[in-house]
Amino acid sequence: MRRKSTLIVLQTPCGHNFCLKCFQKWVGQSKYTCVKCRARIPRSMVSLPRINSALVFAIRTAKAAKTFSSGGQAHIVHYVRNEDKPEEAYRTERAKRAGKANACSGQIFVTIPPDHFGPITKDYDPKYGEGVYVGRTWDDRLECRQWGAHFPHVAGIAGQCDYGAQSVALSGGYKDDEDHGEWFLYTGSGGRDLSGNKRTNKEQSFDQKFEKLNQALRVSCRKGYPVRVVRSHKEKRSSYAPEKGVRYDGIYRIEMCWRKVGIQGFKVCRYLFVRCDKDPAPWTSDTIGDRPRPLPKVPELKNATDITRREGSPAWEYDEHDGWKWSKPPPASRKLVDNQDPDSRKRGRKGVRPGHSSVRDRLLREFSCSLCKRVLNNPLTTPCAHNYCKSCLLGAFDGLSAVRERTSGGRTLRTQKIIRKCPSCPHDISDFLQNPQVIFLFLCCGGLVGKFLNCSPGVDKCECAFFIIDIQLFQ
Repeated sequence: MRRKSTLIVLQTPCGHNFCLKCFQKWVGQSKYTCVKCRARIPRSMVSLPRINSALVFAIRTAKAAKTFSSGGQAHIVHYVRNEDKPEEAYRTERAKRAGKANACSGQIFVTIPPDHFGPITKDYDPKYGEGVYVGRTWDDRLECRQWGAHFPHVAGIAGQCDYGAQSVALSGGYKDDEDHGEWFLYTGSGGRDLSGNKRTNKEQSFDQKFEKLNQALRVSCRKGYPVRVVRSHKEKRSSYAPEKGVRYDGIYRIEMCWRKVGIQGFKVCRYLFVRCDKDPAPWTSDTIGDRPRPLPKVPELKNATDITRREGSPAWEYDEHDGWKWSKPPPASRKLVDNQDPDSRKRGRKGVRPGHSSVRDRLLREFSCSLCKRVLNNPLTTPCAHNYCKSCLLGAFDGLSAVRERTSGGRTLRTQKIIRKCPSCPHDISDFLQNPQVIFLFLCCGGLVGKFLNCSPGVDKCECAFFIIDIQLFQ
């Protein structure tokens, strides 16, 4: 397929790499075998290919660490006095339901106000010094809220109708949504009957209007404000959604919005989001971010009404020297600024960890086996994009036969295949286990990551051999 040294987004069970567009084009021609070795591609992977973000994220993290530089302008910080709260979401004694259905939010780790626009840099993270980087994942929306990427833990839009929208979440709430990675079509909120005690209702019963949160997105469209985007694993129709949890995918800008008749027969508000972030997307191993791109063609605009386009220059714009940045002063927060007392500031400075430690933790998290939680050894990637050591995965099914012998009335029946589910998800990987292939590129990177993690404190880890991997050698 296409030879790109900066793009590894998909891996077949036989260990060969595809970019997503080439893979979709290949299977769209009814070709269900690997282009290199002719091994069969699983049906589940054909219908919904899942991006294996572990490899591209780890390589990009390592490359970025080599050129990491600190600095930046001073920011007005907004402290939340919640030191007495635990670091994770918790349930009070009054909660009657198990799990996090009635959970309270844990500590807010960042010092941004709730109406903060744009990226959340390390300057807003006094405890860990990391900020919210592109590709960061959380187990659920409550953890995502603690880091400020998207504050509402249920609603898909965070914003104010007269001020603008700060963030959105793609979680499969509306069938009209279309996700193309670098751009997507987002459906507004409303149009559903939630009267009485109805918490959820997927059936639309009236038209959506540009009001409330929909109007907030419209304001961000007219002003050209940056909008943070998170994707949830609940978005089952997208190849760009994470395998589990919630992931921060960077900054997007709303280029236009309109209304049209949706799938359920009522009008919906539609928004065209286009990615415009300094950092590369989680599904690519590029080390540079986005550049201005032409708007995609949207066929549904022919029958659209109430079309809104930005008339003036946007507030978030691309600069040839500095990349994406504010071309106009960002909107001032309408929340009161809480200046923290000096003692708390000292505690915050003591809690900052060195930058290399965060790189170390992120590499270990991305290059670790999902079973033993250690650096991958003879790595295997399942068709559902989960990574395991070969010994761990095969050991999990050790002693289990692949088929079940059946008899009835003294007759021998056809053998039945035993379903063996992935340890991390319900996908059947029994066919994959018949001939699992160790991924050579992953094997090399995993060994170098092990060396990186074992470097002595006095060694400059940025000079580790891992950072000079040329991906093209393994294509």
